[in-house]
Amino acid sequence: MQNGPSLMSPQVQGQHRSGDGLAPQAAPAPSPRPRLVFHTQLAHGSPTGRIEGFTNVKELYARIAEVFEISPAEILFCTLNSHKVDMQKLLGGQIGLEDFIFAHVRGQTKEVEVTKSEDALGLTITDNGAGYAFIKRIKEGSVIDRLKTVCVGDHIEAINDQSIVGCRHYEVAKMLKELPKGQPFTLRLVEPKKAFDMIGQRTKSAKFSCEAKVASGRETLRLRSKGSATVQEAPNEFEERATKKVDDLLESYMGIRDIELASTIVEAGKDKKNPDDFAVALDSVLGDFAFPDVFLFDVWGAIGDVKTGRI
Repeated sequence: MQNGPSLMSPQVQGQHRSGDGLAPQAAPAPSPRPRLVFHTQLAHGSPTGRIEGFTNVKELYARIAEVFEISPAEILFCTLNSHKVDMQKLLGGQIGLEDFIFAHVRGQTKEVEVTKSEDALGLTITDNGAGYAFIKRIKEGSVIDRLKTVCVGDHIEAINDQSIVGCRHYEVAKMLKELPKGQPFTLRLVEPKKAFDMIGQRTKSAKFSCEAKVASGRETLRLRSKGSATVQEAPNEFEERATKKVDDLLESYMGIRDIELASTIVEAGKDKKNPDDFAVALDSVLGDFAFPDVFLFDVWGAIGDVKTGRI
């Protein structure tokens, strides 16, 4: 038998030296990621574009901006399947795989002087996930409701000439809540650019026949601030009902609406056995919000009530 150097490659030699005498199986090739392509338009009117390859809201805005040759900073927020300023159809952290994306861009800038004659202004604030806070709801009969130049969908750019671009919605809501009662202040607002038929109601969104026609698939693309986007099943009935209840509590306690934040809270609390464990879990993922204890207690109770069918 020949004793010279082996003609086999080091990799093959290594396979034959394995303990069981069998060559190890090669690792399977990773499955290719699905190529997800979405259709988009500018809400005030434009040709239809196609976008793909984004994992979070900022990247989504960048792709839309590339298609329409505008700056990402021009985009205030997006709605799904409707070009109206419809706060029930805001794009959050999930997009249905058949959803059509409408981008609402900067329109007219306006300054409004407000006198805080009551403790609450009657505003509900949300944000676009990319640095812009805007008005999601105006309470009927409130201080702001009496100022007809302030509208749902307006981006709050500055308070008393102090820019709040880059602030989260809860920070803006806190600033407004802490303004002294009885003293006037100035809001600098940017309204979304509108086509002639886009003006709707101030507090509620109507149904429009011109909404995009889409399929009712249950899979969604979940956008994440860190990491890659993932395709997952849409929320089940419990998650939808609990999320809606938590979103109501967010508005009641903090003056904000954020369906994705509410969904994260439900996810953190649905399997916890007691309020203390829930508070610890929530603090680990949402500690920056510094939720008051009474809010946490009510959220825990609401999730439990939905789980047991009491609401």
